[in-house]
Amino acid sequence: MIEAPHYSAAGASKKAVALPEALFDGTVNQDVLHRAVITFLSNQRQGTSNTLTRSEVSGGNQKPWRQKGTGRARQGSTRAPHWRHGGIAHGPHPRSYRLAIPKKMRQLAKKSALNARAREGALVIVDALGYEKPKTKDLAALLKKLDATGKKVLVLTATDSHNVYLSGRNIPDVHVMRFADATAYEILWAQTVVLEIEALDEGAATKDAKEASDA
Repeated sequence: MIEAPHYSAAGASKKAVALPEALFDGTVNQDVLHRAVITFLSNQRQGTSNTLTRSEVSGGNQKPWRQKGTGRARQGSTRAPHWRHGGIAHGPHPRSYRLAIPKKMRQLAKKSALNARAREGALVIVDALGYEKPKTKDLAALLKKLDATGKKVLVLTATDSHNVYLSGRNIPDVHVMRFADATAYEILWAQTVVLEIEALDEGAATKDAKEASDA
């Protein structure tokens, strides 16, 4: 059984929480994590790099000199790749770098990332951050009490909490997102993962429901 420290929304220490085995069984699949990270980073690429070939650059519509009798190597165009201002041979052109990953592999990668952070003691459980309006000062104070100031922090909420998002967006290296939307990459990026306890319960219930439907 894996436990994680538990704090109130104000940062007061509470009794440690036993993490649900549906999400935290202690296993970390390195191969699946690698595949998930490579897929995520590849899908962020825009693929808009472009170079001009010899048929696209301007000029070079006639031979620079006659074919024979000059003592120089024969040339057909000054826009050839080996000429200055010539076209680019085998250069990049717009393309899609998008990769796909099976749904179950993506879920296993997220589970492995959570287990990795929990085993390192970098996973913290907090009560619901029910901010009625943006509270950057309160969130910064909470992170200070969690000894997460100056670190890369991922705050995972149970629902789309816009006020929590607004509270964290001005703090450097603090990302706020819904637990269901987090990927293995974001979890591995963070040095400290702050997880609302409601999101923990919801994630475990969703995991059990999926396993029951697969069975």
